[in-house]
Amino acid sequence: MEKQVLNALSQIIDPDLNNDIVSLNFIKNLTINKGDVSFTIELTTPACPVKDMFKKQAEDLVSAIKGVKSVTVTMGAQAKKNSITSSDKENLKKITSIIAVSSCKGGVGKSSMSVNLAYSLKESGAKVGIFDADVYGPSLPTMIRTEQELIMQGNDIRPIDYKGIKCMSFGYALDQSDEGPAILRGPMVTQIIGQFLTQTAWGELDYLIIDMPPGTGDIPITLCQLIPITAAVIVTTPQHISFIDVVKGIEMFDNLKVPVVGVIENMSYLNINNKKHYPFGKGALDRLIHEFGFKQTLQLELNADISACSDHGTPYIEHHKTSDTSKKIQDFSNKIIQEISIIKHGKQELPKIGYDKKDGIIIEKDGKEYLIKPKTLRLECRSALSRDEFTGKPLIKPSDIPDDIYPVSMNPVGNYALGINWSDGHASLFPYETILSLCKK
Repeated sequence: MEKQVLNALSQIIDPDLNNDIVSLNFIKNLTINKGDVSFTIELTTPACPVKDMFKKQAEDLVSAIKGVKSVTVTMGAQAKKNSITSSDKENLKKITSIIAVSSCKGGVGKSSMSVNLAYSLKESGAKVGIFDADVYGPSLPTMIRTEQELIMQGNDIRPIDYKGIKCMSFGYALDQSDEGPAILRGPMVTQIIGQFLTQTAWGELDYLIIDMPPGTGDIPITLCQLIPITAAVIVTTPQHISFIDVVKGIEMFDNLKVPVVGVIENMSYLNINNKKHYPFGKGALDRLIHEFGFKQTLQLELNADISACSDHGTPYIEHHKTSDTSKKIQDFSNKIIQEISIIKHGKQELPKIGYDKKDGIIIEKDGKEYLIKPKTLRLECRSALSRDEFTGKPLIKPSDIPDDIYPVSMNPVGNYALGINWSDGHASLFPYETILSLCKK
C-alpha cells in the first residue's frame, strides 16, 4: 500500500517549485497500520500559502485508495538553515530567510510597510523578527510602542517580543526622554548596527525583516556584505524623484547579488467616493514593471488609519485584519513567501541569451529557441533617452539607429531582466518576458 499512497501523493504539484511533493521529498514519517495511514508533509516554510490546499488534496487522494480506513496528515516545515557559519554570527544561524525592506528615499512609508509585512508573515504561521537598521532616526520604537526594556542575556541582548514578533532597534536602547536624533560618525554607526544585529538572541525565526535606512550608503552595503540577505522588497511612491532613487536601489542590490522580489508603491492614490485620484501622479510602478519585469507588486492608497496606527505604536494589520488594505498586504506577503521559496529551493533558470551576426540575438527558454534582430530590440528601449517618460511615445526614429547595430555585452539584471550595452554607446534594460513577446510577434 505504501507505493499506492506515494503514487497518489505524487499528483500534488508544488506551484512554485514545479514538481510533485513526493519527488521534492516533502513526505515524511509515512506509517501504514491496518488501513490507518499517517504522514507529515514537510514544506519549505510554515507560512506556505497553499498548505491548507495541500492537506485537503492529500486527505482526499489517499482516502480514495482501496483499503484505507483513515488518513492523518500533519503539516510541518523543513529545519531552519542558512549559509552562516561564522562563530561571531551564532545568533543568526537559526534564521531561515532574511528580507531587506528598502526605500532608497526617506518619507515613503518604508518602516510602516516593514512592520505590517512582518505581522502579515506572522499571520501566515511563520516565526518572525524585525530589525530596525536606522541608527540616526530609528522608527520601530514609535511604530511598536512597548513598556518592555532590553535585557542582557549573557553577552547577548534579548529582543523585545511584541504580539509574537521579536523586535530590535537602537532606539530601544536610547534614553526614552531623549527624542532627538542620534549623533554618530559613520564608522561608529556601521559597528553599532553590526553589533545590534549579531548580538541579538533571535532564536529560531522563519523570516527576519530588516528595515533598512534610506539611501544606498554605507549601512545598506555593509549589511548586505555582513549577512546573507535572501531577498529585498522595495517601497516607493508615485513621484518621479522616488522612481529615480528606486532604480539606484535596484542597481545596488543587483551589484550585491541580492534579488529584489517585490515592489510596493505606497500612497499611490486617494480613494474618494470609490473614485481614485492621483495627487502625486501615476505610472511610476508601471515603468518599474516594464523596465525590470517585477512580477510581485502592490499599490496602496493613502490611508489615514495606517498613519494613525504607526503614530500610536500599534501595527495596522493587527487592528484592521479584515480591511481591504490588510488583505492586499497579506496577499502580497504570500507572494513574497513564494518568491523566496523559489530562490532557496527551486531552480530559477534564466533564459539563455546569445548573439550571432547572421541570426541576431538568440533567446533559449524551455527548450525553444527564439530570434530577434538587434535593431528591432534596440527600438523597443524604454529609457528616458528613447521614450517620453510620461507618454511612452518614442523619441527616436528607425533611421536614427544603425542597421548594423549589435550588442557589445548582455548581462542579467536581477531575476527578470537583461541589460544590454549596444555598439552605438546606448545601454538598455529589458524584462525577459518583453524580449520573448517581441520574438513571438
